[in-house]
Amino acid sequence: MTAEPLELAAILRDYTPAFLDAYGDRISPEQRRVLRDLVRCRTAELGGHVEQCDGCGHQRNAYNSCRNRHCPKCQAAARAEWLDERAAELLATEYFHVVFTLPADLGPVALQNPRLVYGTLLQASAQSLLQLARDPKHLGADIGFLAVLHTWGQNLHLHPHVHCVVPGGGIALAGDRWLSCRPDFFLPVRPLGRLFRGKFLAMLQRAYERGLLGFHGQQQHLADPLAFRELMASCWQKEWVVYAKPPFGGPEQVLKYLARYTHRVAISNQRLVKVEEGQVFFRWKDYAQGNQQKVMALEAVEFIRRFLLHVVPSGFVRIRHYGLLGNRVRAENLARCRVLLGMGQVTAAGGAGPSQGKKDGAASGTETRCPVCGQGRMVRVSKIEPADPDGTEEEVLRVVAAADTS
Repeated sequence: MTAEPLELAAILRDYTPAFLDAYGDRISPEQRRVLRDLVRCRTAELGGHVEQCDGCGHQRNAYNSCRNRHCPKCQAAARAEWLDERAAELLATEYFHVVFTLPADLGPVALQNPRLVYGTLLQASAQSLLQLARDPKHLGADIGFLAVLHTWGQNLHLHPHVHCVVPGGGIALAGDRWLSCRPDFFLPVRPLGRLFRGKFLAMLQRAYERGLLGFHGQQQHLADPLAFRELMASCWQKEWVVYAKPPFGGPEQVLKYLARYTHRVAISNQRLVKVEEGQVFFRWKDYAQGNQQKVMALEAVEFIRRFLLHVVPSGFVRIRHYGLLGNRVRAENLARCRVLLGMGQVTAAGGAGPSQGKKDGAASGTETRCPVCGQGRMVRVSKIEPADPDGTEEEVLRVVAAADTS
């Protein structure tokens, strides 16, 4: 019999007590909820339903998913549904991938002010793309694009950056035609990086002057205006990294690419190798060494600490649309773009509808084939009531203990 694949939930179940002993007084309510939700995902703690084969009578429990956006098990269904919706929005043009990266100097500020700093990162990236694209010396057009915030590197250290997927052109400022960018070239990255740097630092300075930034612990000295000015001056002196990758082949390739970036979490279950003597081994790509695939080992408590660095604030929107693809004007602008590109009407690929089990978050939908007889269909026959935890540290430990014995 082959062993079950290692999952993040198992690591959290086994090592959350030790982690809370070390860091329990320093984690946020959102991080505490992630610990609780991921351990409970698809267990009796969340409830679910009993399914029975309408042929042979075989029964099984189908437990609900936690639906936490930091859970690697829950993101596949969310990604599939989201991609179905995006398929109808793709245009008949090449697409570019542009990445904006926050300097490491500002990482500690981001950790202590995640909602403000990550929101500023997304806003500064978007404004830079929109402004440079409108410049007649470059594209001279209004563009639209999708932006996705990631906060991690392959080794789980903090690495805030924004992935932008951009059609290779836009609507001329006069509104009368579609302007395509040069083949294999969207916008120059050096002026884009400098524009990004100026916009981000100006926004951050205004937030500081309005008292919207908080500093504590090792960053408490930044509450002194002189220390903050020194940090800002250091950031001004650096070239900020903006990277433009080669264009995609077409709409189908864009969808596959989006699937890799939109609903990712800091680490997937597929990257986990083993847990041995209190250490977690996982695969990572070393970009500094020619993208070599390596295996890293971290003490389990440190592994959990790094994973929780990437829990975004409650309600924070990580995937955003800008410019022509902004939420309020997207349908109208897409129709205009299609006319200018000579595309006609486009419908979502395959006409896929909502995924089964989406509403109740069940691990498996109803009316699936029986795994025993292979002929009958599994139908829902009764409900399994969930527990009702309150999210306290005691409840986290109780859930861990319950999952360990289930």
